[in-house]
Amino acid sequence: MREIEHLISGSLTKGDASRKADIYNPSTGAVQAQVWLGEASDVDTAVAAARAAQVEWGATNPQRRARVMFKFKELLEANMDELAALLSAEHGKVIADSKGDIQRGLEVIEFACGIPHLMKGEYSEGAGPGIDIYSMRQPLGVVAGITPFNFPAMIPMWMFGVAIACGNGFILKPSEKDPSVPVRLAELMLEAGAPEGLLNVVQGDKVVVDAILTHPDIKAVSFVGSSDIAHYVYLTGTANGKRVQAMGGAKNHGIILPDADMDQVIADFSGAAYGSAGERCMALPVAVPVGQDTADEFVARMSDEIGKLKVGVSSDDTAHFGPVVSAAHRAKIESYIEMGVNDGADLVVDGRGLQLQGHEDGFFIGPSLFDHVKADMQSYQEEIFGPVLQVVRADTLEQAARLPSEHQYGNGVAIFTRNGLAAREFASKVNVGMVGVNVPIPVPVAYHTFGGWKRSAFGDVNQHGPEGIRFYTKVKTVTQRWPSGDVTDQSFIIPTMD
Repeated sequence: MREIEHLISGSLTKGDASRKADIYNPSTGAVQAQVWLGEASDVDTAVAAARAAQVEWGATNPQRRARVMFKFKELLEANMDELAALLSAEHGKVIADSKGDIQRGLEVIEFACGIPHLMKGEYSEGAGPGIDIYSMRQPLGVVAGITPFNFPAMIPMWMFGVAIACGNGFILKPSEKDPSVPVRLAELMLEAGAPEGLLNVVQGDKVVVDAILTHPDIKAVSFVGSSDIAHYVYLTGTANGKRVQAMGGAKNHGIILPDADMDQVIADFSGAAYGSAGERCMALPVAVPVGQDTADEFVARMSDEIGKLKVGVSSDDTAHFGPVVSAAHRAKIESYIEMGVNDGADLVVDGRGLQLQGHEDGFFIGPSLFDHVKADMQSYQEEIFGPVLQVVRADTLEQAARLPSEHQYGNGVAIFTRNGLAAREFASKVNVGMVGVNVPIPVPVAYHTFGGWKRSAFGDVNQHGPEGIRFYTKVKTVTQRWPSGDVTDQSFIIPTMD
């Protein structure tokens, strides 16, 4: 059986690992590989390799670092089909969605190619008599990323793309559910010209996570996952003197005003609620139609649209979405559906019990739709992370806007309307980090920045874009004077620029 190892100092190795975890094919339910789960000593080895490589890499001028990023971009494009097939085989998402996963990561690599400009500092000539002041951005040293199963290509590249371009060494701890693509990305980075040891992949579970969070030579940690673990990562990392950004869960709402283009709304919710089997932190699992007529039309038309969706194996290019990542995750989603029924919501479409002929052991679950969901229901308050759409009816825009604003999560929100003033005021006042106006999944482009509010994010610096440059660098400011003659005066007061 295929074994997935770490990649440390440019070579595949099982290191000191003595434990393995099974890797499943979600479309069949069969074990297709095993991954070695690392120990704290493997993190030590990876950090030592990254430290050694980072010294020269950090001193390399940004233009040369950018050339490596350009080459890495070319290799990603050339190997897109291979990467997508590998990703789909372990995650379960369909090939087109896997290519989208890779593409959104590649866009951050494209952003990182501009690192000579992005790391420029500031300069003030004549700040005082004969005094100039300038600032420079310098890498932190060795940094780390802990990434989730749902985007095994995109999120690692969001992290290591910017970090490495800034001159850092990087330790990547991917999800143990689908770890192969991160290893291939590291191999392609080597092929692009990055020095051995600059990007290391350490497979593992909580043992490796804790080793990263407590390692004295790791200066910053980026995390994406559930909110409880994000909070743990943030508290533990900062307690150990690290800079931490920890992105957590979500419960994104889509507000539908009566004047919205309902054809577009149905198409948008179909993809945003059910695409990738709902396993996205920026999925749209809550619809909030304003007015009973709007709600009745939305539920009726959404029910019909669900009937047109095809669930298939990950390699089926006619399928809209594939299986979920594991049997345990499917059981969790089904438990939330049962919870919603017990709470009194109307289950309009029940996706449980779906089986595909010839793939009866696959981790499949069909699309589900709830109506008349209330804000005090537990299934509404928590993140389901599956193909389940909940409809919470509202009488006014003000009532609708309070739902995302008062929810524990604040990742993304969308409003669907033709009313520019209503959309503008909503975007300004809603207590959520990312807002879409007639855009169902408002993930910012790579040269802006990604980050939620409340329990969707811990830490005050977002991912990629200008915020990513800030996170992976530190600022040094130099105040200089070049006297024109002998210096004879002494001053015992704080210097001023007068």
